[in-house]
Amino acid sequence: MHTQAPLDAATVESLLAAAVAAPSIHNTQPWRFRLDPDRQVLEVHSAPERTLPLTDPMHRAQYLSVGAAVFNLRLAAVHLGRRPEVRLLPDRHTPGLLAAVRLTGPLGADDQPSDPGLYEAIARRHTSRMPFTGRPVPEPIVAEMARAAQSADARLHLPDIAGTRRLLRLTAAAEARNRAHPERSTETLTWLTAPGSDVSYGIPVTALGPPDAAGRMPMRDFTSPLPALRRPALFFERHVQLGLLWTPRDQREDWLRAGQALQYVLLTATAHGLRTSLLHQAMEWSDLRAATALPRDKRCHPQLLIRFGYGPDGAGTPRGPVHSVVRPAAPSASE
Repeated sequence: MHTQAPLDAATVESLLAAAVAAPSIHNTQPWRFRLDPDRQVLEVHSAPERTLPLTDPMHRAQYLSVGAAVFNLRLAAVHLGRRPEVRLLPDRHTPGLLAAVRLTGPLGADDQPSDPGLYEAIARRHTSRMPFTGRPVPEPIVAEMARAAQSADARLHLPDIAGTRRLLRLTAAAEARNRAHPERSTETLTWLTAPGSDVSYGIPVTALGPPDAAGRMPMRDFTSPLPALRRPALFFERHVQLGLLWTPRDQREDWLRAGQALQYVLLTATAHGLRTSLLHQAMEWSDLRAATALPRDKRCHPQLLIRFGYGPDGAGTPRGPVHSVVRPAAPSASE
């Protein structure tokens, strides 16, 4: 019988540094962690102050973000020789507790990761809002991305040309609605940060991308209330490569699983030298989200569109210091 080594400060810091590197809508980083050193459990809680009431009223995007952080936490645990046991929504009496990761171990021979390079890809993955080259991604890489989604209980649909155009039209319609909605535009603008700012969340103006000069690629416009901040338009790739991430069900646990699948797909792409960006606009309007579903599959609940391809690296966005996202363990009943 193995004696479980305690979680030292360096191990905890490595785990959390990986977790907070996950993508989140508008870089809100809507997570908080609580460590129970006796049980060697890291609890992942939602951060109510990091929500988007208009853009994400059901908190679905927040759950996707937290799910991505949980996946990074799992990868880091395996990298450090620990076996992560994940429970989603472990306590119905604590709705803000979204996941609990118990660290056991050591890893056995059968527990070694089958995807070398994924952990290293955590630090390299950045959203790229720049034009891609249009060079086709080889089919084996695309198939590997689809397998990654499926292994995390989600699906990645790769549309044909007509399907891609349909999804881009729906995204463009959502983007137009967002721009025409002053309150939503203002909410989005509040998550922009000025150059040189020491704010550890949100999107720096320097990380924004240009609009598409041809009007084909509906990238999110964070600057619509302040057009002076908008970058000069560039021509985006003519042949856009998209993946529709969807789940067969649409409950809170499914959103967390979709977030894990999302990060698995993004890291797989990054490990192969691809760049990615996320198109979430259509998911923010119930009718447009429903319209993005696969027409012949009634189980399809769309969660996100992933744009991928070859191109320039994305600019990094800030992350809160690890100590700022950790809370002490809750006191026991005897205390």
